[in-house]
Amino acid sequence: MKRPVSRILVINDEKLILKELIKGLNAAAKSLENPLGITFAGVTTAREALQAIEEDGDIQSVVVDDTLYTLKNGEKGSRNLQMTALTLVQKITRFRPELDIYILIAQEKEDEVVDALFSETVDGYFYREERDYRGMYRILNAQLQEKARTPFYDQLKNYVLMAKDAWHTPGHSSGDSLRDSPWASDFYQFIGEHVFRADLSVSVPMLDSLMEPSGVIAEAQKIAAKAFGARRTFFATNGTSTANKVIFQTLLAPGEKLLLDRNCHKSVHHGVVLSGAHPIYLDSSVNKKFSVYGPVPKQTLFSAIEEHPDAQALILTSCTYDGLRYDLPPIIEAAHARGIKVIIDEAWYGFARFHPAFRPTAMEAGADYATQSTHKVLSAFSQSSMIHVNDPGFKEHLFRENFNMHTSTSPQYSMIASLDVARKQAMLEGYKLLSRTLELAKEVRMQINSTGVFRVLELSDLLPDEVKQDNIQLDSTKVTVDISRCGFTVEDLIQELFERYNIQVEKSTFNTLTLLLTIGTTRSKVSRLYDALMRIAREGRAPRRLYQTPEIPGFTDLKYLPRDAFYCGGELMPLLDEQERVNNNLDGRICADQITPYPPGIPVLVPGQTITQAVVQYLVSMLRSQKRVEVHGIVYDGYLPCLRLLTITEEKGLKKLVK
Repeated sequence: MKRPVSRILVINDEKLILKELIKGLNAAAKSLENPLGITFAGVTTAREALQAIEEDGDIQSVVVDDTLYTLKNGEKGSRNLQMTALTLVQKITRFRPELDIYILIAQEKEDEVVDALFSETVDGYFYREERDYRGMYRILNAQLQEKARTPFYDQLKNYVLMAKDAWHTPGHSSGDSLRDSPWASDFYQFIGEHVFRADLSVSVPMLDSLMEPSGVIAEAQKIAAKAFGARRTFFATNGTSTANKVIFQTLLAPGEKLLLDRNCHKSVHHGVVLSGAHPIYLDSSVNKKFSVYGPVPKQTLFSAIEEHPDAQALILTSCTYDGLRYDLPPIIEAAHARGIKVIIDEAWYGFARFHPAFRPTAMEAGADYATQSTHKVLSAFSQSSMIHVNDPGFKEHLFRENFNMHTSTSPQYSMIASLDVARKQAMLEGYKLLSRTLELAKEVRMQINSTGVFRVLELSDLLPDEVKQDNIQLDSTKVTVDISRCGFTVEDLIQELFERYNIQVEKSTFNTLTLLLTIGTTRSKVSRLYDALMRIAREGRAPRRLYQTPEIPGFTDLKYLPRDAFYCGGELMPLLDEQERVNNNLDGRICADQITPYPPGIPVLVPGQTITQAVVQYLVSMLRSQKRVEVHGIVYDGYLPCLRLLTITEEKGLKKLVK
């Protein structure tokens, strides 16, 4: 196992004192137990300190000696000097909030220094004159070990190594049902022994309960909350899809208004049905050239907040699947001014806290709730997500009831362990890994553009016109590539990359591919991608016509609550007749299901929405498209594609929404 490297930076402007400090602390580290590989390094100025923190991802803690600021430029007076110390602490915290910060002070100035730094992220103080290097090291080491602790994973591992006989669920009994089976032992061997031994249940009290945590799961969630800048954090093993639904049911009573981006993930629209909310759908901006759907224009959001001050919540996706990030602070401020709670779906942005290039996060921008797919962009198993809460009016009991309504009583314990470990890795090497990922993203962009055929789309290319003044930012780990000059359709190119070059991409539009870089991306993968694209480019195929996906029609009239419409029995009506002619009788009828073409994954119809001829034509064009498009929600009666509609009788029995 690779041994960790942990550096602690000491800042003092007196070289001889700094040399003595570093020598004494390193001697203590060598003579005492040092499982985290702690070493000490020193700098004499704040500028050097900030440069070291930026360049060295192995720095885990900082010790600031307040004498660094004494008599600078002839200034005198402790208040001025401590404000300078305050500025440095604030800069360090803004740049890398995961770092521990300690202050070296003189005993006679203790109260003044502590008062000046009271509201800042300072983890402790040492008296300069004591020179207790072993004591200082023990405290710094203990704090770092606390960050490196994974309460749930450690307990799970300990239990597995105890090798207890299992007289409880699950049925495979630590894999014993599979290990010697002539029919299933290959599965056991392929998946691995520890996967089965760690697949346990709530029958093991020492592993705590996800539904009512009070032990190691509660501890792990508390540490995660600190890491991600939240008041509370909850682990979810049903993905961010369920996390969104839990929050909706906590905040929204039937009939209460919700402002939402129509481009939100389908779980948001499902959450509308489950909660009984009255949705106010906001159309996304759209880049027609590349079929990229962007954020809701800022002015549209401000107008919706003003028009619906009675809304209970607003939900937005930031960043989007294509890497577009809202300018969140002014939007959240406007919502809060009207008493509207803000939920941010950060499914694709769970790493952002750990590098300044990606901040502010939703929590830092003032959001009340953020949901993150830890499994998408950090080192957690699929379906492993987190819910972060900063809502000052958080109703924990109601939240817990809704959480337990959706959570299995038999959660996958390996998922919980992976969330614990993913948090630890993000805290201790997230900055370092994300710095590498950003460098690789630059290389990918340069290499793809150098092919002369493929081109990476930058922010200016991706932004729809209507949001170009909205201070939208781009997450550069999402790389969108224009493939229109390569001579392949997007489907053929994906197949070529997969079959010939062993490369699987994230997603596509009719003329783009999206590549996702993560902390697991390696330079070898980058080289293989470049080789594949350069070989394809050199084949010199003539560009071919690419058939653009039609633009989604604007949202039509919502006549009934989606929940009310969805739970009606309804009737089936075909989109096309047996001669493939469009059914004009659909015009004006009310849909009972959510109809979502994928891609792009935006509902064209939701339950309770009025169907128009434009919507019908769009759906028919999707079904006839040369590019394979899944249309979720379509019902097939034999071979005829149908929609489930409210009957006239059902409509008469439902209460219409007030405009």
